Amino acid sequence: MSDLDDLRYPIGRFSAPATSLGGIRAAHIQTLRLLPERLTAAVNGLSDAQLDTPYREGGWTVRQVVHHVADSHANSYIRFKLALTEDWPTIKPYDEAAWANLADSRQLPVDVSLEMTSALHGRWVALLESLSDDDFRKGYVHPERGRQDLVTGLALYEWHSRHHTAHITSLRARMGW
Repeated sequence: MSDLDDLRYPIGRFSAPATSLGGIRAAHIQTLRLLPERLTAAVNGLSDAQLDTPYREGGWTVRQVVHHVADSHANSYIRFKLALTEDWPTIKPYDEAAWANLADSRQLPVDVSLEMTSALHGRWVALLESLSDDDFRKGYVHPERGRQDLVTGLALYEWHSRHHTAHITSLRARMGW
């Protein structure tokens, strides 16, 4: 992996799970349960100048990363609910970079998205814990990535949670914050 990849993918790239064992799903759900606390801890005590620092050259600022997590996880939660209530619905992707460049993502205090993420994850974890094995076999069609079952979607967002938290904690470690 190059230095740029190390900064861009501090925990490595996502790879889909080889299995959907309940224990693995439970661990993934636990990561989603802990994300609000871990993300809050990652930004705790940072100044506005630090929040407005990109985690890598050409990358998003810490502020944008926090707002992106809220946006992305809200989209995923809705996709899960669509998959559970419709037969393999085609979901609408969105331009993450364009969303991250909107004024709310560039300017709002991170507390807004930390609170949103906390409330959203409370609901999402409760939903996930209620699902059966058959429910996890349901899924949606992503126009660019094809069919994704909920096992894969859960694994992706478990990774996504750790990935973006690591962007912030890695930057803090490099900068001595």
